[in-house]
Amino acid sequence: MANLINLENVTKTFGLKTLLDGVSLGIQTGDRIGVVGLNGGGKTTLLEVLSGIEPPDSGRVSHNTGLRMAIVTQRAELDDNATIADIVLAPLELETYQWASNAKVRDVLSGTGVAQLGLDTKVGSLSGGERRRVNLAAALVKELDLIILDEPTNHLDIEGVQWLADYLLQRNIAIVVVTHDRWFLDTIATKTWEVHDGCVDSYDGGYNDWTFARAERARQADATEQRRQNLARKELAWLRRGAPARTSKPRYRIEAAEALIADVPPPRDSVELMAFAKQRQGKVVIELEDATITTPDGRELVNNLTWRLGPGERIGLVGVNGSGKTTLLKTLAGAHPLAEGKRIEGRTVRLGWLRQELDDLDPTLRLIDAVEEVASYIQLGKKELSASQLAERLGFSAKRQRTPVGDLSGGERRRLQLTRVLMNEPNVLLLDEPTNDLDIDTLQELESLLDGWAGTLVVISHDRYLIERIADTTWALYGDGKLTNLPGGIEEYLATRKAQAAAQPQGAFNFSEKSSEKKAPEEKSGLDSATQRRIEKDMKALERKMDKLRHTLNSLEQEMVDCATDVARLTSLGEEAKSVRDEVDALEMEWMELGEMLEG
Repeated sequence: MANLINLENVTKTFGLKTLLDGVSLGIQTGDRIGVVGLNGGGKTTLLEVLSGIEPPDSGRVSHNTGLRMAIVTQRAELDDNATIADIVLAPLELETYQWASNAKVRDVLSGTGVAQLGLDTKVGSLSGGERRRVNLAAALVKELDLIILDEPTNHLDIEGVQWLADYLLQRNIAIVVVTHDRWFLDTIATKTWEVHDGCVDSYDGGYNDWTFARAERARQADATEQRRQNLARKELAWLRRGAPARTSKPRYRIEAAEALIADVPPPRDSVELMAFAKQRQGKVVIELEDATITTPDGRELVNNLTWRLGPGERIGLVGVNGSGKTTLLKTLAGAHPLAEGKRIEGRTVRLGWLRQELDDLDPTLRLIDAVEEVASYIQLGKKELSASQLAERLGFSAKRQRTPVGDLSGGERRRLQLTRVLMNEPNVLLLDEPTNDLDIDTLQELESLLDGWAGTLVVISHDRYLIERIADTTWALYGDGKLTNLPGGIEEYLATRKAQAAAQPQGAFNFSEKSSEKKAPEEKSGLDSATQRRIEKDMKALERKMDKLRHTLNSLEQEMVDCATDVARLTSLGEEAKSVRDEVDALEMEWMELGEMLEG
């Protein structure tokens, strides 16, 4: 193993804040390092010092001779007049007629979604997220010894995050990545650096190991660290109660973790929360009946959709970028009109909506005043929190709460927006990419807050860890005009997307065309028209049966909430619900078999 980069006693200060204080560390060939820490704690500064973008105030940074390195920062400073081909292909000295035969380049352009933008597109016409993806693609196509990535998953969908993880694991290069995506961190990293208080602490392994180490450290801390200890132990409890394949640690580590969390209850009592939610919300929350939803440019997202959100439901919504997730969320909020059908909202609904756009607040307003502008106190489950207490739980110290809004960073303004949404005490919460710009500690606090929150929740996120952590059911938009329930969660979604990609005809690539241009429908091979019509009729009949059974299942689950104290009745209803689920599973299998016949 060779040493690629070495830091010796490095110090870096901005203003009055020392972000790196006498830091010494190194990167070896084959290292895969995840960098975590609070927003503003020095993660990006560490990357820039490592790469040579920023010089240290003192100390020494040395690079191996001939080091081939690329860094993808959040800045994405590109020439507006250049095309995507100029940025991605020109450094490889490839002509437009040469690169199509390069499998690696094709894989990168497709996996990052850059292919869909068109290689002749000018960079100046791209959004910030699209520019970040072009920057990422330009780095990934190169032959490298080391790649440094700053929040690479922020503008990728779940499928894109999965692709990036797989791609990096296949490459024989060293990786240093700042990320708040815990699934990505645990999949990629063999080592974790935590940047805090000017120091960099190193841990073996990814997010799971880091969580365990922090929980152990917190267990030995004094009383002022008690809240942090409980949060870490609660997070660890969820990790160990989750899928068995979530970790493959030595047995003694597993036993130590189990001993640590032996007295920690499950993150939330779903039955109790649903019962409480029904008291607050009644039976009707938000319902879409026979709804057809179109985008502003007239593209149809879903048709003939009937979707009833029940009290206390926790739903994760997934789909590729551009599939219409945000538009569907706006429709639920009543901010986007239906093309057909109707939207019904319960009389007691109090809606909280975290948009991707930041609130337009008075920049001279102090942070705490912006929170108290909404409310002074909030009832969260059985606890009452003041505006200051909630702001502190979401990462704003008492000193920081006196800061003017105009002086906050983008991540801090995002946290302020979230704090204001929660202070309004909604009983229906719509979260659109809540993980963007939030560090891992703040994400853990948000999840902990939501554990005791009784209400209906719909969350859009590319962070599969968050979806698995806070959502009880997962739904997907595949672009087929339907909203599909995923009993198997994210794994089922990725498997379906993989199958869809495999079913597409493999032909010549033409990345100069926009993906939004409609392609002519392909003919279904191997079946005559009469057989196709019969199969389609049978599939629609199965869909109607499944809809009725799902409605029955929803009724049974609500009845289970109503009789939560009647053990005998609860057992009987549970058996009946299991029977209905089994019947739905059988019908789904039959429907899938017919679909395969139809595809030929």
